[in-house]
Amino acid sequence: METRVGVVGAGSWGTALAKLLSDQGITTTIWAREPEVVADIAERGENRAFLPGFPLVPSLRATGDLEEAVDGAGVIVSAVPTPFVRGVFGTVAPNLPAGTILVSVSKGIEIDTLLTPSEIFAELAPGPLADGVVCLSGPSFAREVAAGHPTAVVGASHSPGNARVVQALFSNTGFRVYTSDDVISVEYGGALKNIIAIAAGIAEGLEFGHNTVAALITRGLAEITRLGVARGGHPLTFAGLSGLGDLVLTCTGDLSRNRAVGIEIGRGRTLDEIVGSMNMVAEGVKTTRAAVQLAAEIDVEMPITEQIHRILYEDKDARQVVLELMGRQLRREREG
Repeated sequence: METRVGVVGAGSWGTALAKLLSDQGITTTIWAREPEVVADIAERGENRAFLPGFPLVPSLRATGDLEEAVDGAGVIVSAVPTPFVRGVFGTVAPNLPAGTILVSVSKGIEIDTLLTPSEIFAELAPGPLADGVVCLSGPSFAREVAAGHPTAVVGASHSPGNARVVQALFSNTGFRVYTSDDVISVEYGGALKNIIAIAAGIAEGLEFGHNTVAALITRGLAEITRLGVARGGHPLTFAGLSGLGDLVLTCTGDLSRNRAVGIEIGRGRTLDEIVGSMNMVAEGVKTTRAAVQLAAEIDVEMPITEQIHRILYEDKDARQVVLELMGRQLRREREG
């Protein structure tokens, strides 16, 4: 039986995944909130707003009707930013047929509830549907996936069967999917690395060198792992694709939106100026607020994250933050 896929969200990542699937002959429909994006894909075979320069096959159907996008789809990909997952899926998730596989590629933590995307789905559609969500994450810039550059990611689910279905569906010679059962670690790795990427960008904006970025990546991974393990994750998952792999990419790659935000902050621009000039979401900005709240609630130390929060939301001087981080009490590298 043919698998039909509905991709909800036509940003760069949703479009890249829809292209990956439709290029393989998989019947795919993509939903976009913006009428001009729907028209662009339908009439020009390209999403010039979010993924310009990559032709889309005529069989990839675009729609602005969410019900139409998910109707009859055996696999539904959630590619909307985390703050909008609840609003977009609130009406459709409870009515999805049994056996539908939800694939979440959203990376973040909901501010009001401190829930990850899979936990949001557990509230929207409790039961087997939400229990079988597959979280697809890893080092994967949308433009490079669309170009067919070799990429490896991980699909994590509490349902081994669903993870294998998604693995087989998405994998090809340019895109390799590993499976995992450590959902919470995969989601936390994908969400929290964006905060450290902002820090790495700030370091570049301040004209610091590779030493600084390497320190941020390494110590950033330490605090990401602390929080993830406190929430029930396995520490070794954070050394894998969805942890260290995604962290390195996002902190060093020129296509990283979160790193770009940090660079501009380091150069002296305000957050409002930067966000106002972007047509895509830098998830790390809002995730920083959620992470600080969560860390405080469960008493986990996250010094880099706390200082990025002060820069973003308390107008703290970035150079002063560096001095405070470097001047913290000396300690062993590996505690406990």
